[in-house]
Amino acid sequence: MNDVIVIGGGPTGVMLATELRLHDVDVLVLEKDAEPTKVVRSLGLHARSIELMDQRGLLERFLELGTRYPVGGFFAGIAKPSPERLDTAHPYTLGIPQTLTERLLTEHAAEVGVEIRRGVEVVGLSQDDDGVSVDLADGTRLRARYAVGCDGGRSTVRKLLGIDFPGEPSTVDTLLGEVELTEDPETVTAVVTRIRETEKRFGVGPLGDGIYRFVVPAEGVAEDRGVPPTLEEVKRQMRKVAGTDFGVHSPRWLSRFGDATRLAERYRSGRVLLAGDAAHVHPPTGGQGLNLGIQDAVNLGWKLAAELAGWAPDGLLDTYESERRPVAAEVLNNTRAQMQLMSTEPGPQAVRKLLVELMDFDDVNQYLTEKIIAIGIRYDFGEGHALLGKRLRDVVLKRGRLYELMRGGRGLLLDQTGLLSVEGWADRVDHVVDVSEEVDAPAVLLRPDGHVAWVGEDQQDLLAHLPTWFGTATS
Repeated sequence: MNDVIVIGGGPTGVMLATELRLHDVDVLVLEKDAEPTKVVRSLGLHARSIELMDQRGLLERFLELGTRYPVGGFFAGIAKPSPERLDTAHPYTLGIPQTLTERLLTEHAAEVGVEIRRGVEVVGLSQDDDGVSVDLADGTRLRARYAVGCDGGRSTVRKLLGIDFPGEPSTVDTLLGEVELTEDPETVTAVVTRIRETEKRFGVGPLGDGIYRFVVPAEGVAEDRGVPPTLEEVKRQMRKVAGTDFGVHSPRWLSRFGDATRLAERYRSGRVLLAGDAAHVHPPTGGQGLNLGIQDAVNLGWKLAAELAGWAPDGLLDTYESERRPVAAEVLNNTRAQMQLMSTEPGPQAVRKLLVELMDFDDVNQYLTEKIIAIGIRYDFGEGHALLGKRLRDVVLKRGRLYELMRGGRGLLLDQTGLLSVEGWADRVDHVVDVSEEVDAPAVLLRPDGHVAWVGEDQQDLLAHLPTWFGTATS
């Protein structure tokens, strides 16, 4: 019996598996597709995901293959400069295609001992007080203490659990893919610039080696979005929207996506949980989907590991849903708003014009940008210090950087007083006595996901808060 079976081997599932391995959890990943996908739906990592890669010691390998871009222009495609006061040591977006993100995470998973089985389809689930049974299409039955569905927006796990997925169906489809063009680059740029003045869902851009990535509105809503468009359909829609098909030919891959907006009614059913697109789907505006899933995985991983290890306080695992579901709901709302602002109708265009003016105020620009890059998230830990519930940015200490001390996925007490102790929790919480000019607090207790669980300087107050997140002290 495995400790955990993760169903779905995309970025969310593999990130979750590596988080679990930090705590020596025996984890098996099952992926239906026999080969990694060639479809590139996500084009990059936002600041919060970059921070998480840094906390786990993975960022350098991503930086080697990605390109840093200024933060800006994410909200409904409104081009504005980067806000002046972003609270992060990584004030950039890392351009890196989803295929590379998935490859890097999968390579890391292999390094830490995650078993990934490809070409394996899950067709049944059942559970009892001791574990979960997972039935495969070939007749095999596997057992684990817990299972997590990370199997995308059409999640088999969610359907087998009978968890409702309320929201709105797609009203528009968009075609995308990677192709070659016969048209000269200058003409392509000129046409795209002109069309995008009003049609923000259209774009054609070079990837190198003569390959272009395109997005173009589809003619209607497909009955089966899993069926890719034909090259002729792509040409027809390009001519309809742009007046030319640019001589498109030799596609590497073609796909389509919709603007459905749905949120799982619950993230947990007994010993089975949902993460990533299995729990929430939304339009791709702002490039938030993959990032949201990675952040789900880091929130869930340490909590599920604590449950398996036996030290989790009552209700810890349920905080995964109570913290992450509201975050997803906010993302659904901001993508709904962005889709309206990208409409070519007069009413939405008038609202867009007003918002363009408002975003000239740096506070407005910062507020909307932080929604997209997820550094403004604050979990509800009750009243207290301004840092409470927020993630702490990477800060410089005398001994180095804070995030370099978080590689093990444990809690961390940053103690600037040198007078505190985590005796009784030393197997779960690292005690770092050091100072930073960037932290305006005597001491902060960080959860493994980097969120601030306590701020103060009183030992008795610390002892009262440690059990909330790290369970009972060992004798």
